[in-house]
Amino acid sequence: MAKKRAERGGMFASERLVDAFNRQVGNEMLASLQYVSIASYLSVQNLPELARTFYEQGDEERAHAMRFVRFIVDVGGPVRMPAVPAPKSDFRSAEECASLALEAEKEVTRQINDLVALARDESNTLALRFLDYFVTEQLEEVNKMTALLALLRRAGEEGLLYVEDYLSRRGVTPSS
Repeated sequence: MAKKRAERGGMFASERLVDAFNRQVGNEMLASLQYVSIASYLSVQNLPELARTFYEQGDEERAHAMRFVRFIVDVGGPVRMPAVPAPKSDFRSAEECASLALEAEKEVTRQINDLVALARDESNTLALRFLDYFVTEQLEEVNKMTALLALLRRAGEEGLLYVEDYLSRRGVTPSS
């Protein structure tokens, strides 16, 4: 493995940074699984538009994990997949689902900010530029879940079919 790294020009990130990025792979995969769990609950509740929204979020979180994997490989680090705990699977309402998703996005934002601080401390410009995408992405994700939670609260449990109709026409984006 050391020979392969030498052939690629060495490692462009410290072991500490690579380890932190590997942990983030696990964080992103857990987020993906949590979104799939939420989407599954909403599917069983016959709320297909809400379910679609969360299935798409699950796909996006998996794609984020893969971005971290590719970066680790590109800088010559070893990819070490961390164990991922089971996501929450018992829900009482769509509002609870969106609230959990919002809190999870806030946590991921904190994790990304910690990675930025670490990359900055190590003066790793490659990592900082890579993380720029995630900083912007987290603002979008928090805004999206904030908008969805507000929509669900405004509609109430009895207005979920209106939410479904709204999502089928407009979706939930920070600008909506």
